[in-house]
Amino acid sequence: MHAYRSHTCADLTKADVGANVRLAGWVHRVRDHGGVLFIDLRDHFGMTQVICDPDSPAFTEMEKVRSEWCIRIDGDVKARDESLVNAKIPTGEIEVFARGLEVLGHAGELPLPVFGEPDYPEETRLRYRFLDLRRETLHNNMVLRSDVVRDLRERMWEQNFNEFQTPIITASSPEGARDFLVPSRLHPGKFYALPQAPQQFKQLIMVSGFDKYFQIAPCFRDEDPRADRSPTDFYQLDMEMSFVEQEDIFATIEPVIRGCFERFGGGRKVDAEFPRIPFAEAMLKYGTDKPDLRNPIEMQVVSEQFRGSGFAIFANLLEKDGTEIRAIPAPKGGSRKFCDRMNKFAQEQGLPGMGYIFWREANGEMEAAGPLAKNIGPERTEAIRQQLGLGVGDAAFFLGGRPSDFEAVAGRARTVIGDELGLTETDRFAFAWIVDFPMYEKDDEGKIDFSHNPFSMPQGGMEALDGDPLDVLGYQYDLACNGYELISGAIRNHRPEIMFKAFEIAGYSEEEVRKRFGGMVNAFQYGAPPHGGCAAGIDRMVMLLADEQNIRQVIMFPMNQQAQDLMMNAPSDPTPEQLRELGLRVLPRD
Repeated sequence: MHAYRSHTCADLTKADVGANVRLAGWVHRVRDHGGVLFIDLRDHFGMTQVICDPDSPAFTEMEKVRSEWCIRIDGDVKARDESLVNAKIPTGEIEVFARGLEVLGHAGELPLPVFGEPDYPEETRLRYRFLDLRRETLHNNMVLRSDVVRDLRERMWEQNFNEFQTPIITASSPEGARDFLVPSRLHPGKFYALPQAPQQFKQLIMVSGFDKYFQIAPCFRDEDPRADRSPTDFYQLDMEMSFVEQEDIFATIEPVIRGCFERFGGGRKVDAEFPRIPFAEAMLKYGTDKPDLRNPIEMQVVSEQFRGSGFAIFANLLEKDGTEIRAIPAPKGGSRKFCDRMNKFAQEQGLPGMGYIFWREANGEMEAAGPLAKNIGPERTEAIRQQLGLGVGDAAFFLGGRPSDFEAVAGRARTVIGDELGLTETDRFAFAWIVDFPMYEKDDEGKIDFSHNPFSMPQGGMEALDGDPLDVLGYQYDLACNGYELISGAIRNHRPEIMFKAFEIAGYSEEEVRKRFGGMVNAFQYGAPPHGGCAAGIDRMVMLLADEQNIRQVIMFPMNQQAQDLMMNAPSDPTPEQLRELGLRVLPRD
């Protein structure tokens, strides 16, 4: 017999009754029923119930074991009494009568329980992540992650993609986040960078004559943490293709994503169609470029109904250039209590408030209620109701000003309204391509800068760059799913003269572009093909599939919210010898 096990803790069934077996795993739970000991023995695969009574030679040793000891059991498979069958587990019809026991690893007092799923402080869970990973939910999440990665690989291979690995140590590149820098010992005073993405390398692979590339790529960004983003590193399904247009990318990646969600979505509906929504339309209707289409609410502009009206706040706003009033329909939200709650929500978001109108029945007729209704009068109120398609029992909320000042709050309000009124579907994955992103934006100081990927091809090519930069759209696209950005990509700017012009508009000289992106610029001088691609965030995909709200629940060894690894004590202080070897000195912060 094998030194540790003849079967896993998920293998044994009624067909094995009478067999002498050996199992190994962790003590999940110990129960003493009147002198008969019951142990739930757990391994990676499942659970088996082990019993032991005073007649067993293993009984004395069995009395000593405690939760999470790692043990080996020798024993006989017995059928459970029908009244004691546990239909919830594959081994529920049998139990193993222990005749021998060996302790393979003792466990001290546990800093957190493994049995059950109690809510424990995250700091403790991350410090003892190796124990936390033994818990069923987290353990299953990691298996799901592994299965998803394997599934993605197989689907890419089926489409004749080649998997290539790109460097981890490279040059710094402006990808929209801070780089992690790595000092060079051989070149004192100079630094490598960990790649924010394989962007330049995958484009160079296309220039090198390979037609379809992908990899499960690690990416490193020094970012502030949030629930759906790791503060240090993440993994993405990275891909690139030659001789393609935007729709070719969509046609290639859609079946990969759809198939993966259908396979691992737990029976939830996966939308067959991935609609294309221009960026400007997404911001107007949903207040975000990653809309949750499970929520049917679409915002509309109702400026004309307030222009010159008795509601002075909105009427005065509309006299300023670039302002508008938007309405958020709220079907079934027609109560003063709900409207007041949403007004308070807007105040908590930093706005003065959020106007509202709700429609109710009074004396057998429909009546518009709320401060706004009284100020603008019945004719304008009725026009708003008809435009929004609302009726008795419904409401509408209103925000005004420059869209950039209130869009984000409007988008969050739309989400809250959809959730609280039960309008948002919970058993569905709804996808949408967001397209036609603006190439440029103005920063707070009025400077023109890239708003998205700087390596994207502008729509219209060189001619488009001769006009107002804020009117230039790029062949850039994101795939949104249930309110999260799942994929980002673009058709690349493979023409050096267009690239130089595009960067010049953002304040980069040709000399600086050649210095910062010399490898790619040089390669583009030698017959670069038209190419494009995208990258799908694997961590975020698994988070959605696992129905988790926090991305750390699907990462094996995540950092905490302060970008610290509590288990491995990172980041840590370097030794004087390490600093001396690298020619570095750490200066105290002011």
